[in-house]
Parts: sequence; structure tokens; C-alpha cells
Amino acid sequence: MSRAINPIHSRKKQVILITVLLVSTLFFFQSVTSVENEMTLHDHIRSKNKDKIASLTLTDLDPLVDIHVTVAIKEIHALDEIDIHSDPDFYVKIFINDDQYTSPVWKNQKYITDPQWSCTSNVPDDEEFVWITIQLWDWNIGVDTLCDIAANDNSNADRKDLTVLYSIKTGHWYGDDMVYIPHSWYMDLSGYGRGNGCDDNSIYIKDNDCEIWFDITQNDYDGDGIPYWTETEIYHTDPTVDDRGRDDDNDGIPIEWEHKWGHMFDWQYDEETEQWKPIHRWFYHPFIWDDHMNLDPDNDGLTNYEEYLTSQWGSDPFRKDLFVELDQMQAGPDGQQPSILPQGAKDLMRDSFNRQNVVFHLDDGTWEGQSGSDMIPFAETSTWEQIDQMYLDYFLHNDENNWRRGIFHHGLVIYNAEWACGFCFRPDAFQISVVGMEKKVRSPICGSRDVVYASAYMHELGHSLGLMFLGGHTEAAYYPWQPLWWKFRPYKSIMNYGYMYGFLHDLVDYSDGSRGKNDFDDWSNLDMHYFQSYFS
Repeated sequence: MSRAINPIHSRKKQVILITVLLVSTLFFFQSVTSVENEMTLHDHIRSKNKDKIASLTLTDLDPLVDIHVTVAIKEIHALDEIDIHSDPDFYVKIFINDDQYTSPVWKNQKYITDPQWSCTSNVPDDEEFVWITIQLWDWNIGVDTLCDIAANDNSNADRKDLTVLYSIKTGHWYGDDMVYIPHSWYMDLSGYGRGNGCDDNSIYIKDNDCEIWFDITQNDYDGDGIPYWTETEIYHTDPTVDDRGRDDDNDGIPIEWEHKWGHMFDWQYDEETEQWKPIHRWFYHPFIWDDHMNLDPDNDGLTNYEEYLTSQWGSDPFRKDLFVELDQMQAGPDGQQPSILPQGAKDLMRDSFNRQNVVFHLDDGTWEGQSGSDMIPFAETSTWEQIDQMYLDYFLHNDENNWRRGIFHHGLVIYNAEWACGFCFRPDAFQISVVGMEKKVRSPICGSRDVVYASAYMHELGHSLGLMFLGGHTEAAYYPWQPLWWKFRPYKSIMNYGYMYGFLHDLVDYSDGSRGKNDFDDWSNLDMHYFQSYFS
């Protein structure tokens, strides 16, 4: 007697069998593909470095290298008087996870422009975030002083150091320092890789304020600065090939710039852990076209493309940058002094701007290795027309399309001007003359040479930033016996003639408008686009 066949049971067995076959086939092909990719990658590594074969694991964030994180200190500036009788003796402490590193002491230096110091720590390859704390100290006999490089901290108003979490996946960090996207929920006005002690609203309070420039990096196999996880999971590029210089989206910006500035941390609520966790977002993606030729998110007059052109000098597309080219005049044949802006004057101006997070970049010729022979030939007196020709010859180099035009302001120092010792002759160009400055230096009511030169240079630069003829910008406000001196004393700015040249007050600053009637808020009214008006 034959058994009756249940058609429903038979169909179920067929479906199960087909499903098993499909899953097995898919798993087989995936395994083959994975093995092929693994073999190809390992073969490439063996050919490059036979002694170091990386282990591919599911938890290793970079299977090609043993991950090390490096913190490099790039610059240190004192923005306050740190020591009373000498310049500070700075040193840095870095904490990377549980490791501590201490720099040498830079003795008696207020400005350290090339410290050439870094520290490197071997970090776990299977943990995304690395804790990093940066402290700036002033060495003293007895008790050292912790200097302020931090912004406001709601939980600890007295904290002076910087702490960040560095991501091994992306090579970016967040915390007390991060990429600041205007109009986002978080703020870091000092810029990425820069700490400013004045960010806790202590600009005009002695608080051991300093600024520190730093960078955090990790080693990666191809040396392009883009971590393995980002290459494989986000960009889908080859982590064994150096991608620097490529511009797949043809927006004029290479991948390394868009990678550095195009990433931000966001937050997502994890219902399982009931906690917020950081997630990665890209607003500039190197494979998606952006209008970098016109984008200017920090509204400093420089487009993203121009920020890229100036990135070698530390520009930041999300923090205001001010670029000035300084051209100077040679010494005269009869012993006339060279027309040079003193180094101390440059430092005073930079500190004033940098405290306000308008970072001051002055190209005085050293950027391109210029020598004294590159300076403007001496002239006993220069007319307005001759000064304008200097602009054409030494700034534009007789090229109306010179790439610096619209990026740099042009500030001359010459021996003597026929018309006045300081004035703007174009919206993007101005001059001061040594003859006029030295007369002020010899005056008993003026400041030091550094203050005289800095206040005059910054005064004319202020005009190219749209600070026009406001209260106090009149010769009737020069001296205490003049009628407008007292009226405009609240306008504590070098745009006020009563404060220029350090008259009875060593001031090299614009006003913040906080002093009541007849004051004016220069800093909030800087027009970073004004200098471009002549050729817009």
C-alpha cells in the first residue's frame, strides 16, 4: 500500500531546500570575495613591507598599522603679562589616555613660533576614542603657574586646560576644541587646533591668557592623513594608496582639505544604553561637488577656495583670518634708516587681533625667503602716485589678476610720504612713513617705538576694514587741551586720534563699545569685505 503524498508538506521541504542552497551559495561567494580581497591586500603589504604583515581582525580599526597618536605643538603666544620681571618660561604637559608627556622649558620667551616638539603614544587599535589633555605651564622657582588656554566651562569656570576626544576612525576630535560650523549648536570661535585663553571673556582681565596652536594625527599606511576606517567605510578609497591631491568632484579643492574641514560630530540617542553617543557627519564630502569658489561660512571675505590657498599659513574656513602683506623700503645712501616695521609692533598687532579670534597673518617677506635686496629702493620722499606704483610693482607684480588680490591687504612702510605720514591710498592698501613715526617716538607724551608703529599701522589697516571717520577721528581730539579730547575719551580705540601713537596710554587696540556714550564697537563692526570693494 503506497503512502499518500502531502502536497503542502512537499512544497515546504522544497522551499527550505532552495533557501538553504541560496544561503550556502551566497555565503560561499562572499567568503571567496572576502578571501580574494584579503589576499590582494596582504600581497600588497608583503610587497611593500615584508617584515610587517598586518593582521586583519573585526575589531582592529586599522589592520595595516599599529596605531600611534601624535600631538604636535606648533606655536605658543602669551596674550597677558605672565611674569612681572621677565618673559615666561613655558612648557607643555600632554596627557594621552594614561600616558603623560612633558616638553622642555622654553626659557624667557613670550612667543614661541617654532617649538619643534611633539609626543607620540601607542593607543589601543580596537577603541575609537583617545582622551587627550593639553596644559600650558609657566615654570617658576617654587610653584609653577598653569596658564589659561581654555574657553568657558559651565561645570568648572576656573579650568584652564583643553581636553578633547580624538577619533581613530576619522582623525578628528571634539571637546574643548573642534571644527566649529557657524550656526551649529556648539561653538569654538578660536578655531580648530587653536586654544585661546581669552575665550572665557577675560580679554581685558589679567588671567594668564595665552594661545596655543597644535595638531593631532595618527600614523596610517599610505601616509595621506586619512584613516583606514574613513577610507574603507566612507570614501571607499584604497587605504594603501596616497590620495593627496586628487579632486574627484572637480570643485577645486583636494581631498585632504575637504577631509580635514568637511567633518563634524553630531549626537544620536542610543535607546539601548539610554545615552547620547557621537556620530560622524560630512558636510563637505570629497566626492560630492561643493561651491567652494563662493562659500564663505565665517564671513571673513575669503572663500573656501581662498582659505585652501592660504591653508599653508594656518587659515581656518570657520574662523576669521586676516592676511596682510608688508612691503618695506631700503636704507638711504646718506645714512637714512631702513623703513622697517619693528618686530615688537608686529607682535602687539597680532595679539590684539588674535585675542578677538580674528587671526592676524602678516607676510613680511620671510614666508617666501625674501632678502633685503627684495625691498623697495630708497626714496627721500614719495608722492601719492609713486606709492600707488609701489602697490602695482611689489604687491601685484604688475599682474592685475594676481591671486593675492582680494585675499591680502597691502601695508607699506616707506621713508617719507609727501601728503601725510599715514593714509589709505586704496581700499586694500595703506602706508605709514618712518619720518612721521620717528617724530612721534621722540615726543615725551607718546609711547615706545613699538607702540607708535603698531598703532599707526593698525589704524590705517582699520580703514581697510571699514572703520571710517567716526567720533574721535579728528585732529581736535589729539591733545588734552583740544575741545574733543574729553568728549571722545570713552572711545578707547587707536581709530581715535586721542589714543594714537600711545598718547598718554600704550594702547594698540580697537574699542569694544562697552564704555558708554561716544564709544563705538569697532570689533563688532569690522567689515572683512570692505577691502575688496575697489575691484569687486
